[in-house]
Amino acid sequence: MPPPAGAPVDLLALVTSTQPWSPAANVAMTLAASFGARVTGCFVGPSLRTLRGGEAEPSVVALLLDEPQEDPADRDAFLALARQAGVHGASWLVTRAGIARTLRQLGAWHDLVVIERDLVQDANVFEVLGEALLTCHAPCLILPPAWHAPAQFNRIAMAWNGSIESTRAMHSAMPFALMARETVLIDGESPADEDDQDRAPRFDPQRYLTARGVKVKARRLHITPQDAGEALLREVAQTHADLLVMGAYGHSRVRERVFGGATRHILQHATVPVLMQH
Repeated sequence: MPPPAGAPVDLLALVTSTQPWSPAANVAMTLAASFGARVTGCFVGPSLRTLRGGEAEPSVVALLLDEPQEDPADRDAFLALARQAGVHGASWLVTRAGIARTLRQLGAWHDLVVIERDLVQDANVFEVLGEALLTCHAPCLILPPAWHAPAQFNRIAMAWNGSIESTRAMHSAMPFALMARETVLIDGESPADEDDQDRAPRFDPQRYLTARGVKVKARRLHITPQDAGEALLREVAQTHADLLVMGAYGHSRVRERVFGGATRHILQHATVPVLMQH
């Protein structure tokens, strides 16, 4: 079967272990084989996973961090993993920067990033991983802790609240939706205000998905912003979705502006992979 329209061409996996391979490497290989894509593996050493987005002076980094070095054996093993998965283009990198800086750089030329949620400890999830998601701009597939299930997404839940971020995430998820058996649209858009002066054309998510051949069922979600994260995860469980698609929202390192903390809650508590984009 040919890859779906708009399938990513270049995938990036942030890898945390090589013996055995961490989930991000295995999931990226499966997806790359399905999409006919290339895959880049980037190893992020333990000492770099706590760095926040602020740039550190090189002298400080040199003093405080044990910089990882590229191991030819790891590179050869990653290329062998790609061949075994049927992936025809693969490369191996080792970063010497924090997660946010690494994603800003590599996200500029990759179409999809695969990240393990437990790349970062619980106490620093939003401050480190959340900041990286909000600054790299590429769609990111976030795997829940200890994720070892197959990367087969048959039922997708798409969260939409009328924002540009959620629309952008939906657009990026189209290749997944075209391969899924069912897509559930969770419509949490707030009612339009009659005094709203925004005259831009309105986006209709159900029409957009249907016109592109996606089998979609719509569910209206009436919630307060404070309850959005919990409500979304309840909908995921009730619909038996194996992938959640949503926008990533925020205007600072630790505070949300849309969905009242939904991004933070989902990052901390989701038990299925989440495709996020800012």
